[in-house]
Amino acid sequence: MKYDEFLARVRERGEYPEQDEAVKVTGEVLSVLAGRISPGEVDDLASQLPGPLGQVLTSAKRQQAESYGIEEFYRRVAERTGARPRTALWDASAVLTTVADAVSGGELNQVISQLPSGYAVLFGKVDLSD
Repeated sequence: MKYDEFLARVRERGEYPEQDEAVKVTGEVLSVLAGRISPGEVDDLASQLPGPLGQVLTSAKRQQAESYGIEEFYRRVAERTGARPRTALWDASAVLTTVADAVSGGELNQVISQLPSGYAVLFGKVDLSD
């Protein structure tokens, strides 16, 4: 998937009036995700996303993944975007369902396997463990 197509899908899913908003939300959600998954997984995911998005991931990569649940993920996205946690859920879903469309099924499964129960729904996947 090309960069412009990725952003167009995020903009449509998030119902953002401006492309700039889709760009900002995408960068912030990917940055938070990069701190939540292992550095090696960040690199693997980055390699399957359009260049600028891969760069966002790798520049936000940590030496070690942080461990926290879905509510903290929303809080961190909200803090970075200046939104409320409920809006952050919407934003994260718009970006991460597009990530799910853009990467291989194997890569998506690797990312989801590093996250606790509840995150799969953000990628548009049914979480049967709840």
